[in-house]
Amino acid sequence: MSNNLKRNFLKPALLSIGACIAVLGTGVSHAQNYPNKAITLVAPYAVGGDSDFSGRNLSVVATKLIGQPVIVTNIIGASGTIGSQRVRTAAPDGYTLLVSRGGSQAIVPALDSKTPYKWNDFTFISLLDLNPVVCIVKNDSPYKTFPDLINGIKANPGKLNYATAGPGTTQHLAVEVILSQLNMPSTAAVMIPYKGGGEATTALLGGQVQFICNNLTTLVGQIKGSAVRALVTSTPERLKDFPDIPTAREMGVSNLEKVMGWSGLYGPPGLPAEVVAKWQAVLKQVAVDPAWIRGNDTVGAIPAIRSPQDTESFAKDQFELYTKLGTQLNLKK
Repeated sequence: MSNNLKRNFLKPALLSIGACIAVLGTGVSHAQNYPNKAITLVAPYAVGGDSDFSGRNLSVVATKLIGQPVIVTNIIGASGTIGSQRVRTAAPDGYTLLVSRGGSQAIVPALDSKTPYKWNDFTFISLLDLNPVVCIVKNDSPYKTFPDLINGIKANPGKLNYATAGPGTTQHLAVEVILSQLNMPSTAAVMIPYKGGGEATTALLGGQVQFICNNLTTLVGQIKGSAVRALVTSTPERLKDFPDIPTAREMGVSNLEKVMGWSGLYGPPGLPAEVVAKWQAVLKQVAVDPAWIRGNDTVGAIPAIRSPQDTESFAKDQFELYTKLGTQLNLKK
């Protein structure tokens, strides 16, 4: 091949390689300058819910620390999958992030084969907080303690109702775990599904159901106001702000410890390592920020900021737990 022919042959290839290097260089530069504009934090559930709280509790502090606005946007629907999918398909530049939830990132992918993403189709950044599950009755209920409630269920199989936000939700699975560990069938208590956790609580207060098991963060007001009585919590140790609520282990239903609401911070797949590192540095400061800690204390959330690796391991354990439960309870579809 002549020298001229070689040059003509190699020129397009060299230009192509140069273009690729330029693009890669630009991407690295953008990641290193991150952030230089507002960041959208997608909460995949409604305003006032757990994802909304976690997002806003983080955004107030992170906005100050990261130097750019962190704006919470609620994109709701389909058990959190619409907002989650929006982030999964977003540009991996760090400007669209997700408040991940146990429901949308573990339970739904475990139980529904039509979920548009897998549990690990995201970049793991960190956990944010854990939301213990508590089982409650109305303040004037004849069931004063957790053993009272269990004895009531045993004495009246299929007669006591409990409210949930639908099959396969934390509210449903918590009760199933309790009944299973106590060698009672699913039919021992009757699930009554509602549109959301708020409606489920209203049903309890209205006397339409006898008990609920739900995230503490959504029930703090009713518990502190003595409208309801909490009988058990899924935490391994008694809650600092609610020391009178017995733990699941104390009540002989230690498997309930595995059922825990949670929020995390995820990004689209392919998020640059520099962006993840930036958020890890910010979150280390968030973890000791008095305002963030106070926000969690207000609703009974447990701070749980972790490394990306520990976050992925936790999410995997949650997915596998609900996959197993879904098979056992014939909930998978």
